[in-house]
Amino acid sequence: MTTSEGRRRPVNARRAQLLDRLRDLFLAEGFAHFTLDDLAARLHCSKSTLYTLAGSKEQLAVRVVAHYFKSATQQVEQRVAAADDVREKVRAYLDAAAEALRPASREFIDDMAANIATRTTYEANAHAAADRLRGFIGEGVRQGVFREVHAAFVGEMVGLTIVGIQRGEIGERTGLSDAAAFEALSQFLLGGLTAQYTVEEK
Repeated sequence: MTTSEGRRRPVNARRAQLLDRLRDLFLAEGFAHFTLDDLAARLHCSKSTLYTLAGSKEQLAVRVVAHYFKSATQQVEQRVAAADDVREKVRAYLDAAAEALRPASREFIDDMAANIATRTTYEANAHAAADRLRGFIGEGVRQGVFREVHAAFVGEMVGLTIVGIQRGEIGERTGLSDAAAFEALSQFLLGGLTAQYTVEEK
């Protein structure tokens, strides 16, 4: 290992740690109301340290939101990888998505939706979730585990529901927590998709 590589490792580790701390702060309190001075004071670091992550507050918000979704996606996929049956994959995906969203305050969700740059990341994540679930549904149909459905349509329906949960719209209309809404979505989806076999007694 060269000397320059040796120096980069601690620097990269500190940046990763700082991103984690920013992610946790944003999740708990949102980010629109913070200035860079506020963030530096809360994290006990200098503004120049924050500038090593991004060149402006908006760019920093985009980077932190992307970091949140990247971490959440990794957690979700780890849960999915441990599931063998396609039904369990769907359940694991939605359960893990609910768990990843649980720390997100309403302030964070509202700020993320109100900012054009972060909303782009936000919506891309919802579309990716729809694509992932569409793949599971198609797999289940091919295996005969799920009944014949239009996988693309169901995927879009689920994607829109996920966006509604993340924006708080489902909670406002139903009174469900985000976690409970994901659980209800999982039950609805699996209950509606599972192939039913009846054997007539002769």
